[in-house]
Amino acid sequence: MDNQASLKLASLIDHTLLKPNATGSDHMALCEQAKVWNFRTVCVYPQFVELCTNELEESATEVCTVIDFPGGLGDVERNVNDVEMITSEGAMEFDLVMDMDAFRHGNYEKVAAGIYSVVEAAEGRIVKVIIESCLWNNIQIKTACEIVRDTKAQFVKTSTGFSKHGATVEHVKLIRETVGDIFGVKASGGIKSFQDTVAMIQAGANRIGTSSGVEIMQVNNAS
Repeated sequence: MDNQASLKLASLIDHTLLKPNATGSDHMALCEQAKVWNFRTVCVYPQFVELCTNELEESATEVCTVIDFPGGLGDVERNVNDVEMITSEGAMEFDLVMDMDAFRHGNYEKVAAGIYSVVEAAEGRIVKVIIESCLWNNIQIKTACEIVRDTKAQFVKTSTGFSKHGATVEHVKLIRETVGDIFGVKASGGIKSFQDTVAMIQAGANRIGTSSGVEIMQVNNAS
């Protein structure tokens, strides 16, 4: 595959390390891989944002972090404080888990208010809202997508990767149909191969969260 196409694919990948026991050295290696392959971001826990920002200072790769992850407990004050603190350490994108309990009980105003507070605190930086699509039926998925779209976040994200299962082609298609052509859709969780990645992009994803970015790019470049 030509270099331009390879760069295009890399620009869709959030190179992810969310293992609870990952070390600083693991994150330094993650950043080195991101620089080699020109990934869009590295996605890491908040405590590693500053380290990754420093490691990626001379590169085009930015740092993404997770908020209220993976539980989506809906503590708005804490989430806003986390965003403000992590912004000062260099995070440029935030993957926020929506308030899961509020959504489960149909308190959609509370879900929306929590998302909007983070969007405001992010001050124009990209906010992707994780709806944990594996937990809901199609009507609920559509409702969650509509809430996210109306709060001025930039992406709906399928999954944390810590629930029943990750992204599916069917859910990505449904999310894309609901949010329209322009809005962001991030597929994540269980995407381990080049074939998985292509299937998610064809279904409508324009961002891929994966810990297998290097393997995906190596297959891509060999094809």
